[in-house]
Amino acid sequence: MQENPLVIHLLLYLISFVGVWIGSGFVIRSIEALSRSIKVSSFAVSFLVLGFFTSISELSVGVNSILENDPEIYVGNLIGASVVLFLLVIPLLAIFGSSIHVAPEFRGFNLAASLLVVAVPAVAVMDGDVNATDGMISLVLFVFLLVSVQMRKGLIERIDNLKKGFAIKVKNELLKIVFGVVVVFVSSRFIVQETLYFASSLSVSPFLISLLMVSIGTNVPELSLVARSIFVRNHQVAFGDYVGSACFNTFLFGLLTKIYGQKFYLTNSYVVSLLFLIVGLIAFYFFAKSKNTISRFEGLILLLLYFLFLATEIYLHKSLMFWSGG
Repeated sequence: MQENPLVIHLLLYLISFVGVWIGSGFVIRSIEALSRSIKVSSFAVSFLVLGFFTSISELSVGVNSILENDPEIYVGNLIGASVVLFLLVIPLLAIFGSSIHVAPEFRGFNLAASLLVVAVPAVAVMDGDVNATDGMISLVLFVFLLVSVQMRKGLIERIDNLKKGFAIKVKNELLKIVFGVVVVFVSSRFIVQETLYFASSLSVSPFLISLLMVSIGTNVPELSLVARSIFVRNHQVAFGDYVGSACFNTFLFGLLTKIYGQKFYLTNSYVVSLLFLIVGLIAFYFFAKSKNTISRFEGLILLLLYFLFLATEIYLHKSLMFWSGG
């Protein structure tokens, strides 16, 4: 009996997402174990450490999309990932965790600066292309934010203390991290390949699949943290991770653009993504600033924005396909 190629590709696609989930899980658990030994707030550690490591899947997808010479995949994935984090993942944490307390490190200037950094990639692609200047601006603003957060909590000084007490379980944890990174990278390689396959087979742009599917798939680790943080009643680890991960997406946008090394034009409109991301970030800013919390009701508003975003993107792409005879 001959196997159906579509079923095989679909199965490989699903296995790849599972690989991202398992590999990232190894990384997250190891970083969490190490972060408990640092005497800094869980938000600050999660922002810097978990934010970086939970962005490894986005980095892997981005590198592999460059290897496939289709950099638009990483653009759609990174913008979609930030939309997913602020309009889906954080709202789910607020809804099922009753509310989210905004940590002192994320108030005032750092709140506005962080949200500005998150919005940079979406603003950068509004002119229809991505170039070296876009990449440099993203990198500079991210570094500026990192310095601001470090000055607020003195994280660099605390990292020195981490090095001194790092010897106990360092080998096992590092092996887990390396193993997780390898699994995530290999899985992401297949995700990019299968994305191109389904885009071609279904006559759907790689951008739309990256925006709606890959962006959620690469945020599976963050989604799993929702359940974990609610269970242990520690929302700050998850919240710090989400904000850090969204900010690191801007860093990755700049880094991947510099790695690609040449200007490229986008074949899709990012206006809808930009509008929803900006509206979501503005709403998030006022929610977070009002009482230093994201309430369950406010989380519900952000979640409704996400579903409206999905419906709009799907409707517009269907309309484009209809008018183009696709």
